[in-house]
Amino acid sequence: MLDDALKAQLQQYLALLRQPIRLIASLDDSETGQDMGELLNTIVGLSDKVTLDTSGTDARTPSFVVVRENETQGVRFAGLPLGHEFTSLVLALLWTGGHPPKVEQDVIDSIKTLDGDFNFEVYMSLSCHNCPDVVQALSLMAIVNPKVKTVVIEGGAFQKEVEERQIMAVPMVFLNGQVFGSGRMSVEEIVAKLDTNAAARDAAKLNEKAPYDMLIVGGGPAGAAAAVYAARKGIRVGVAAERFGGQVNDTMAIENYISVLETDGPKLAAALEAQVRHYNVDIMNLQRADKIVPATAVGGLIEVQMANGGVLKARSVILSTGARWRNVNVPGEAEYKNKGVAYCPHCDGPLFKGKRVAVIGGGNSGVEAAIDLAGIVEHVSLVEFADALKADAVLVNKLKSLPNVSIHVNAQTTEITGDGQKVNGLSYKDRATEAVHHVELEGVFVQIGLVPNTEFLKGTLELSKFGEIVVDAKCHTNLPGVFAAGDVTTVPYKQIVIAAGEGAKAALSAFDYLIRQPVVA
Repeated sequence: MLDDALKAQLQQYLALLRQPIRLIASLDDSETGQDMGELLNTIVGLSDKVTLDTSGTDARTPSFVVVRENETQGVRFAGLPLGHEFTSLVLALLWTGGHPPKVEQDVIDSIKTLDGDFNFEVYMSLSCHNCPDVVQALSLMAIVNPKVKTVVIEGGAFQKEVEERQIMAVPMVFLNGQVFGSGRMSVEEIVAKLDTNAAARDAAKLNEKAPYDMLIVGGGPAGAAAAVYAARKGIRVGVAAERFGGQVNDTMAIENYISVLETDGPKLAAALEAQVRHYNVDIMNLQRADKIVPATAVGGLIEVQMANGGVLKARSVILSTGARWRNVNVPGEAEYKNKGVAYCPHCDGPLFKGKRVAVIGGGNSGVEAAIDLAGIVEHVSLVEFADALKADAVLVNKLKSLPNVSIHVNAQTTEITGDGQKVNGLSYKDRATEAVHHVELEGVFVQIGLVPNTEFLKGTLELSKFGEIVVDAKCHTNLPGVFAAGDVTTVPYKQIVIAAGEGAKAALSAFDYLIRQPVVA
């Protein structure tokens, strides 16, 4: 199951265990149960600090729980945690065995102070690149706080359970039997959602911070590059971001970032954050900007008001808030989100195995999604508003060669239908004949481009008709001391490498602005 290279790597990690741990397994005779037994015996054979107990009687079989010696509560894995989740298993072993997590101490302290009964169930798929963050967050919480219980469930191994609970998107988290959340969530986000006083405390911390020479709002490739270039100038730099890495976290394969032959979004996002932290930049995660207040005097302080009520001040500001997936905005989309309407084919595609789905959008993202899904589902209907697909020719040719794909161009999606519980179809209008058609299916993947995150800037600085921040060749906005970079701006071609370059340019322009301004007390 694990090749020799992976076994050798796992053995090195297990050498970091500081105290004995036990694996309590509840197995059955299924193929997954046999594979789980083989995996657990392999782990035990690689460390004398790990023992296996096969006397487990958990209702979910096959499953196993990772516990400290002489304890019975820990992180439970139902199904095989392989694929993207193998790292989650390794971390659960290490953390249970006393190896310290790479998490800020104030986060650990916040987890420890949670009071109540928190029974989490997180459903994941082995191909989901968004799932590990959630799995690892909830695993850490269960290891740190005995009042938190976490079960990690691999949807493919518990398909009946998935269907009964109508889970059509992963990661999907239940707390005490009720839906808690879906999609990527960091441990900070989960703790903040449980701790109702967290926002007020966070705002107070922001208000106490001294003004920055340069404040960067947004932590994607543009914000990260800006932070590195600014910090190397020896000035005080802060980054306020909803989540570091931005939309890169939701990208699967990245094969065109210069000098990096191949990587994926979460890895690149982690690398971006690590490099920024290397320069001792003050990173403030889970921070959403609500308003920007220009300086009242030349060289004065610009204020950025945050959604939690906190206020940050800086002599210069770089806006790099990025963009998000565009909604199709038709009846049924909001109602059936995560109930058949999805936005990540890599994450949620396996949940539709053997079913019929549609992809809305004929650009590269849409066509790539349709190609990927065609290998999993029974049939894919691709719906494109324009009269021709806009994707690269090589992708279009590949799509057309697939036998289980139907392509509908010049087609306007008018409604996503459902039975009140989940999606059951999609309606579209032929723009040439005005005829309305209905396709019966179980899932709809929306892939129609991006919308900039600039709602908080309306009425403050100049935006294009598409809502993008208008910038010149040096990333200046129409407000003195305020610069912008990345997908949020009017700069064409929304690519990671372009955003990073624009971020560097914005930092250099902002520094040039700073050295030419008087310092106002």
